[in-house]
Amino acid sequence: MNTDHSLISGTRRIAGRVLISLGSILLIGSAVAKFTHVPKVVTELGAMGFNDDRLIAIGVLEMLSALLFLFRSTRSLGLLLVSAYMGGAIATHVGHGSSPIQPAFVLALLWLGAYLCHPQILWSFGSSFQPAQTMRSAVEVRGS
Repeated sequence: MNTDHSLISGTRRIAGRVLISLGSILLIGSAVAKFTHVPKVVTELGAMGFNDDRLIAIGVLEMLSALLFLFRSTRSLGLLLVSAYMGGAIATHVGHGSSPIQPAFVLALLWLGAYLCHPQILWSFGSSFQPAQTMRSAVEVRGS
């Protein structure tokens, strides 16, 4: 499979970078809110059992995950960590009777951004998830 980054259209790459940046900024902002003990955040997370040291610990995990995802050289590890982190947030919301829509939306945003820049992340689904330009280019390279 050809995973050459240069075969992705400019518009697609820009859209992916915007979504990756936006999602990362959301997570970084959320982590900062935990570090600075914003009253609303402290109250909401305290009701779910996260306070004091636990609040700081999840802020560190969130910040680390976001930063690893933001930079291309560590994005694959970052995607794994933000997926695990947001999966935990979704489970926590469901477990406490809250709507999981907010963390699920952020997770979808992060995955969409990653897919737009790196379509190979869905390699196991086969060619149906590969951009047409990449597939045509791969065939042309094999044919020459």
